[in-house]
Amino acid sequence: MIKPTAKRSLFVAIFLAAAWSGAASAAVKEADVDRVIGRGLEWLANHQSRLGHWTANNNEYPTAMTALAGMALLGEGSTTVQGKYAPNIRRAVDYLVGRSRQNGLIGASDDNRYTYGHGFSMLFLSQVLGEEEDVDRRERLVDVLTRAVQFTGQAQTKGGGWGYVSAKDGGGFDEGSTTITQVQGLRGCRNAGIPVPKEILDKAIDYIKKCTGPDGGVRYNLAGAGGGGRPPITAAAIACLFNAGDYDDEFVPKILMYCRRNLSDVSGNSFGHWHYAHYYYAQVLYREGGKEWETYRDKLFERIVSEAGADGGWNQGYIGTVYTTAMNLTILQLPKGALPIYQR
Repeated sequence: MIKPTAKRSLFVAIFLAAAWSGAASAAVKEADVDRVIGRGLEWLANHQSRLGHWTANNNEYPTAMTALAGMALLGEGSTTVQGKYAPNIRRAVDYLVGRSRQNGLIGASDDNRYTYGHGFSMLFLSQVLGEEEDVDRRERLVDVLTRAVQFTGQAQTKGGGWGYVSAKDGGGFDEGSTTITQVQGLRGCRNAGIPVPKEILDKAIDYIKKCTGPDGGVRYNLAGAGGGGRPPITAAAIACLFNAGDYDDEFVPKILMYCRRNLSDVSGNSFGHWHYAHYYYAQVLYREGGKEWETYRDKLFERIVSEAGADGGWNQGYIGTVYTTAMNLTILQLPKGALPIYQR
């Protein structure tokens, strides 16, 4: 990785500005989008603890919330070494590295949903690794992520998925949303040069395909619990397939069609986990580009901007303001192209 120079930094700034130019919709002005992004980022920065972490409601899920908030700050263009939020990102990295266990788990073993935090942490730290200049910090990140990948491989169920905890701790239970979190984290690690056994990803992709119904909807888990397809999991599944480089002719078209039927109307709230669904669906359509992305983006950005709180955060949903704010900021900043995992 070439070290950033002043010339390179200037080029990146020009590139990001050009990529963002014209990205806002006619319905919501670019200045309004920039304003809510700026205020949202400030809200996140101001609510980071002295230890470097963020939490959900009731101080829950510090690992997952820290990784998601860190991704939002990276989306602005800052890294651990440069940019307005470099100090916040460094503290987040140090916190998560400090949460790495000897067995590779990033997080607390007594968290009853630790695979979410583990997967999101792999994703965040893998994005940091590519721009890390400090030799010692880089070596530490490589070690943490290498062991994290190993833990994820050992935590995978026989069916190819993951549950809220490892297969051993959870009696072999698995489900779609945690599976997708692991796959995206693994893909980020592989892109950053961390060895990821191909068979782990192959089994996970097969799991997702087996959970896909004839209508393209992806159900909760392989056992069929929870009925038919769910829009949030289906959106996450197609993002996961794209991240894994799987564009097969059988599954991708019908999953995309299911998402179009259920997620094109961004004003609807007929299903739970609205922000989770559009967090992933926005990644998919942004990567595809073209008129469909532009139409969807216009409507989605208008809603997100309209729902921003007076303090700069978004407090919709029951998980907490950190979660919703991080999700929304990641969506709004996709056109900046700052995060390798989301780039076209």
